[in-house]
Amino acid sequence: MSPRPRETSDEAILAATRRVVTRLGPHLTLADVAKDAGVSPATLVQRFGSKRGLLLAFAASGPVSLAAEFARIRAAARSPLAAVYATADCMAAMATSAAALSNSLAFLQMDLVDPAFHQHAHAHSRAMRKAIEALLREAIAAGELRRCDAPRLARAVQSLVGGALVQWAIDRDTTVRVRLRQDLEMLLHPRSTARPRARRR
Repeated sequence: MSPRPRETSDEAILAATRRVVTRLGPHLTLADVAKDAGVSPATLVQRFGSKRGLLLAFAASGPVSLAAEFARIRAAARSPLAAVYATADCMAAMATSAAALSNSLAFLQMDLVDPAFHQHAHAHSRAMRKAIEALLREAIAAGELRRCDAPRLARAVQSLVGGALVQWAIDRDTTVRVRLRQDLEMLLHPRSTARPRARRR
C-alpha cells in the first residue's frame, strides 16, 4: 500500500513559518507555527525534529524558492530593467511595517552568529546577487542600461535595497515602496540610456 498523502505539505508549513517569522521573529514557538499552518506541534516535531530543525529548513528553502520568484517577476515585467524595480517592490512588500522588518532583522542576527544558519544566508545572498546580475546583463543587452560592470552593479543594487529598508524603518518619511524606488532610481538612472525628460517651461 502506498503511504497516505500528507494533508499539509512541507512547503505550506514553511510558508506558514515565513508568516510567523514576520509576525513574531525567531522567538516563535512550534505552537505558533502549528496554529498558522493548521497542524499539530507534534506534526512539526515529527517532520523537522525541533524548532531549530524547522527554522533551518525554512532558511534552506530561501535559495530554492528564489529562482521561481525571480522567474515570476521577470515574466510579469515589461522589460529587464522594470524587473529590477519589481524586485525592489517585492522586497518592500515583505516589510509591511517597521515591526515586521525588525523581526526579519532579528532572524538575520541568528544568521550572522550561527554557522548552520549563516551557510543558508550566504547561499541566499549569492543567489539573489546572481539573479539581479542576470537582469542587469539583460537590461544592458536590451539597450536599457549603458555597458558597465554588471557584477559590481548587482552588488550595489543588493546593498542599496537592504540598506534602504533599514533606513526607511528609521526615517518613516514615506512608504517603504516609494523609498526603495527613489533610492534605486538614484543609482540606476545615471546608467540609463533613456533620454532625459524635457523640462517644462
